Amino acid sequence: MTEPIFEVRNIHYSYPDGSEGLSGVGFSIAGNESVAILGANASGKSTLLNLLDGLCFPNRGEIIAFGKVLTEESVETPPFSRQFRQQVGFLFQNSEAQLFNSTVEEELAFGPLQLRLPAGEVERRVNDALRLLEIENLRDRPPQKLSGGEKKKVALASILACAPRVILLDEPSAGLDPRTQQWLIEFMAELRHAGTTLITASHDLSFVAETSERALILSEDHRLVYNGPAGEALSNLDLLLSANLVHAHTHIHDGKPHLHPHLHEIWHEHHPHNK
Repeated sequence: MTEPIFEVRNIHYSYPDGSEGLSGVGFSIAGNESVAILGANASGKSTLLNLLDGLCFPNRGEIIAFGKVLTEESVETPPFSRQFRQQVGFLFQNSEAQLFNSTVEEELAFGPLQLRLPAGEVERRVNDALRLLEIENLRDRPPQKLSGGEKKKVALASILACAPRVILLDEPSAGLDPRTQQWLIEFMAELRHAGTTLITASHDLSFVAETSERALILSEDHRLVYNGPAGEALSNLDLLLSANLVHAHTHIHDGKPHLHPHLHEIWHEHHPHNK
């Protein structure tokens, strides 16, 4: 059996103020999987991504990545530190948080330069990423002056320029217009086809239905309450209700949740004085 890319073993995490972030969470992720981390706001989705990226570390339990335990020492000590940063990319929810160079070209070159790749290889990767994301026209533009959708593409291109095996995505559909969101769904499918492992934190169930094969669901008390096929999770109204992922008036059609207003809601909407 192929060694998992990530093994998360009974991790507990508390924030600096002492509040609980995650409690007894455990799972594994293999190569070329597309996994969604689902949960209500403050359930611990983004925290879990930060832990997988080695940006913070569990108080108890351990995370093993590529066969090595993630610790402050391991993610800062070569050669593993360089290998890990090359193999795992992180698309933040707010793309502006990871765009800080003067031009798009410099933004895409930053990661490969940090990996100490030869100048010719850096140039090739930048050109390939620009072409792949179809943003050649943005090459000389300041990232800070781009639209939200363009910033998302540049942020993703900067990750792909490092050729990672795994991409962590934090609420990637947030703030995107419908056309850009559909583009992202299709592009994620292409990444999956190319062998990239995708781990997406989201509470957008429609987006998850289009992009993920497996779901991990976190409860509001920060525990893992589901680990299985995404389609089964999205068809389980009781599970979604218990995790506060849907409204009580949500219905499931063709495996996808839909919210329908009930008759009394429509009446009160049009007759507010009769409430």
